[in-house]
Amino acid sequence: MSAEAKDGQMTICICGGGNLGHSIAGRAAAVLEGKASVRLLTRKPDSWSHTIVVEDDCGGVFSSPLSMVTDDVCRAVSDADIVLLCLPGYAITNELLKLKPFLSPHVLLGSVVCSTGFFFDAFDVLGTEVPLFGFQRVPFVARIAEYGKKSYIWGYRKEVFMATSHIDSDKTKMLQVLFSQLFGTPVNLLQSYMEAALTNSNPILHTGRLYTMWHDWNGQPMERQSYFYREWTDEASETIIAMDQEFFQLLSALHVRKGAIKPLLEHYESVDARSMTNKIQSISSLAKVLSPMVQVEGGFVPDLQSRYFIEDFPFGLSLICKLAKEQGVPTPVMDKINAWGMSMCQKR
Repeated sequence: MSAEAKDGQMTICICGGGNLGHSIAGRAAAVLEGKASVRLLTRKPDSWSHTIVVEDDCGGVFSSPLSMVTDDVCRAVSDADIVLLCLPGYAITNELLKLKPFLSPHVLLGSVVCSTGFFFDAFDVLGTEVPLFGFQRVPFVARIAEYGKKSYIWGYRKEVFMATSHIDSDKTKMLQVLFSQLFGTPVNLLQSYMEAALTNSNPILHTGRLYTMWHDWNGQPMERQSYFYREWTDEASETIIAMDQEFFQLLSALHVRKGAIKPLLEHYESVDARSMTNKIQSISSLAKVLSPMVQVEGGFVPDLQSRYFIEDFPFGLSLICKLAKEQGVPTPVMDKINAWGMSMCQKR
């Protein structure tokens, strides 16, 4: 990799203009000012200001100009040192196909979300020798306040875990330091890309919760839009604990290093379903998150266009179930929930 751009600064290109794209691009431009030139590749460049204001729940305000906002793939990535995808799982393959003709052989390509198939998709599209990196979980909850202009960050994680593939130790250390500063939280290293590609976060957490909320829904509108975490239930906790047990049987079959991924009970500092429910309900950074629902005549119904459905089932839980089947690992609970979720996706 050419470690620095022509102006003496590293060039980072953020791909994607969603919640994470807003907050990561805006925060990167501010905290890496003088160290990196930050570009944004988006389908809607005319809707963006060159300065994105990012506010967090710690009272921080980040605001500094991006060096480029464009929909021109060649201009955005051909001389970039780092390209970071902030995209949902269903968009990753197409984005990689668009990027492929313009990527430098030495570029470091990564994804802020890896649990929806990033590494597997990149290997298929770009080959297995491309320098890749990615994160086990997102660094914070991000929400757009005003499209192309302002976003909010809720709840920085205590630590974030990153995996690399075909990146040497010096460049890996550089990425670790860079993203620790960019994300505002320590970045620790994993030993294998599989430790980031497989996670019991959204693909299990979201899908298990959705199933317990709506598996017996009769199609009639509900009176109100519920809170996804604040109104978490013991049934949801029991369900994701059962899913997590099956998930760890898969990790064992794949020889994923013990300790690389925390069981959900450990992650939520809990000992059983009841204590997990109490813990999840009490997380302040998640308290404002509403369930994925849309208003219709007479009330609210599940939003089948939400990423909770169109991403976490076909590009999250389905991937885990597929790998489990290939490894001969029985996953009856996850199979049942995935079948329900995929049937819901087909109704949209």
